[in-house]
Amino acid sequence: MRVIRLLFIAFLAVTAISLRAPEPARAASAAAIDADARATLDHFFKTVVNGRELANKAEAILIFPSIVKAGIGIGGEYGEGAMHIRGATTDYYNLIGASVGFQFGVQTRSVIIMFMTPAALAGFRSRAGFKVGVDGSVALITVGVGGSVDTDKVVDPIIGFVFNNKGLMYNLTLEGSKITRINP
Repeated sequence: MRVIRLLFIAFLAVTAISLRAPEPARAASAAAIDADARATLDHFFKTVVNGRELANKAEAILIFPSIVKAGIGIGGEYGEGAMHIRGATTDYYNLIGASVGFQFGVQTRSVIIMFMTPAALAGFRSRAGFKVGVDGSVALITVGVGGSVDTDKVVDPIIGFVFNNKGLMYNLTLEGSKITRINP
């Protein structure tokens, strides 16, 4: 009974927040997103032994330095990032997701998505909004012992890395998240 009451209170709080007067969405500045994306990519290269080799094989890399996810039964996540093609920033994106189910807590994580083929990149960029799991799947890569990835066995057209988990959250996935181009 206590859990149901807690979920009902959380539902009321989320409803009350969503009904207040909407404010225009504000993205971080392009310079701030670029700085955070480069720092995240540098951390990735230091953490994953052959991450740079894998990045060099990619057509493009989409870097989300900080995605915050929170939930009590009903959850949401948000983050902003930059797309790099051959080391240069070309576009900016946000990632938004919502979920219902068993979840409790707050989590911050970084996500790097690599587009390994020209067709995968073209398919991503041709959509107004890319919904993970519907418009395409992202194969999450597990980093092995010693921080290595077997780059010869990566065959998926879109691969992703989730790291820097801070906080505790049950439910780690990108499924259902929507990635949309923004103008910071």
